[in-house]
Amino acid sequence: MNPAPQSHQEDGPVVIGIDLGGTAIKIGCFRGDGHCLKSLSCPTPQPSAPDAVLRAILDAISTLRPHYRIAAVGIGTPGPVDSAGRVARVAINLVGWNQIPLADWIEQQTGYPTVLANDANCAGLGEAWLGAGRSAQNLIMLTLGTGVGGAIILNGQLFTGPDGAAGELGLITLNPQGPPCNSGNNGSLEQYLSVQAIQRRTGLSPDVLGQQARAGQADAIAFWRAYGEDLGAGLASLIYVLTPGAILIGGGISASADFFFPAARAEITRRVLPSSRSGTQLLVAQLGNRAGMVGAAKLAWQSISAVSP
Repeated sequence: MNPAPQSHQEDGPVVIGIDLGGTAIKIGCFRGDGHCLKSLSCPTPQPSAPDAVLRAILDAISTLRPHYRIAAVGIGTPGPVDSAGRVARVAINLVGWNQIPLADWIEQQTGYPTVLANDANCAGLGEAWLGAGRSAQNLIMLTLGTGVGGAIILNGQLFTGPDGAAGELGLITLNPQGPPCNSGNNGSLEQYLSVQAIQRRTGLSPDVLGQQARAGQADAIAFWRAYGEDLGAGLASLIYVLTPGAILIGGGISASADFFFPAARAEITRRVLPSSRSGTQLLVAQLGNRAGMVGAAKLAWQSISAVSP
């Protein structure tokens, strides 16, 4: 954690970016150029009922309020958000979250304009702003972890569709006869790329498989090659639709990217016409667990920029 904040009122306005997770709430104060003046983290209240989480967020904001000229607040939540960025429809791993008007609550208590987005969308926006996607105006991001989250950035802006539900990239179909998905689909990309999918297929965790591959074990190396082929096949469909300048891969499983990126790139080359993949880069995300907080801050800057005269 950074040192205790001094008064930075003379530095101009900042926004607060918040990454609301099931175990921790990460908060940062960001200038418009992306410089983080202060960051902190606090445990997510347990049980994580909406009122308790709101109090924790307000307490954190109150520690920053005297030291910074806060212009807006952006929050990434672990679940879908309405298209206006006002309501957390549900929040995975948080208790009792159903149609929670979190942006309204924060605004009423602080007076700061507030906007919400799904945490994977925030991660993608953060990587586009300060991470691996800085050079691409159009990109997609997949977060490979407990599930497979996604984000679409078009012309530098987060794309979520008319109802706020676009960008569920992990739910596209890879195999119509594949394992059932909680979404109601069968054989979704998530059923081949998530932590649970890896454990179901191998009986081992991604961390163990990564260690084995680094030790030269042939079975683990072969698994990651097959994993990369599945990833490449899924990405091929997305490339044909969006022709992104960059595809970013984040989440804990990306720690083993060296073992599955070559197969993924080969699969993309095999499946996608050169005219549709010209200039497309496959990259590992750079911001780690800061991406959601950074992206929430960018979301806040964009929200107030959109309403400026």
